Amino acid sequence: MRDDHTGEGQLPVGSNTGPGDQLPRKSDSQSIALMEETRALVPSQLEQRRLIHAEQSSRSQADVFREIRTRLLELANDQNFITLVVAVSPGCGASFVARNLAAAFAFDQSKTSLLIDCNLRYPEQHRVLGVDTDNGGLIDFLDHPSRGIQSVIYPTVLRHVRLIPAGTARENVGEYFSSFRMRAMVDSLRSRYNDRYIFLDGPAVKGSPDARILAELADFVVLVAGYGKDTPAAIMQAASRFDRSKLAGVIFNQAP
Repeated sequence: MRDDHTGEGQLPVGSNTGPGDQLPRKSDSQSIALMEETRALVPSQLEQRRLIHAEQSSRSQADVFREIRTRLLELANDQNFITLVVAVSPGCGASFVARNLAAAFAFDQSKTSLLIDCNLRYPEQHRVLGVDTDNGGLIDFLDHPSRGIQSVIYPTVLRHVRLIPAGTARENVGEYFSSFRMRAMVDSLRSRYNDRYIFLDGPAVKGSPDARILAELADFVVLVAGYGKDTPAAIMQAASRFDRSKLAGVIFNQAP
């Protein structure tokens, strides 16, 4: 598949150049027009998958993500940016937060979101977002970059939201995240379209160094804590793993 545009809590930026810097930067109107959409789900189907949408029947959840979107935009001074979303510990719902935050940014019809599933041990974004990963995903591209990044960027059931799924399982995934190819890919995706916001769905901080490695690629880090699950001490310890200038804040998920 070829894609011409890849495209609650407290909420209290730099990277190296790569091959993508040689790509022409697309204008907003041109890039949006080129987007190929898959079959969108009706609102009731989206809600069954716990995906927010602009016409949400219960607006409270969508409004929470709108508020987070607004705060991130203020921090970034309205420039496009890369956000890493990670959980304090497994099972906090960071993947849920990541995809719905991507959805909230795509509510603006002049903007697009690209979600990259970097939770390689427990990938789930492709399943929820209705993506058939026949062409592989992130790891497959990093192993064989000559195939082109467009081959692993898929349309989803959400308009103007694109997904790079995790791809084929591998051992020692941290080596992929710290590679030049990973940095070059992220830099090229960021620089080609100024109307795109990129979200990295990373593994939990507890028990893995991968979240800290991925934070080097991001402008902001959003930490997801399980409401009633993660202790204040655990949250503070997880937050201490990241550069304070990048830590945008903590989202308490699974609140009653």
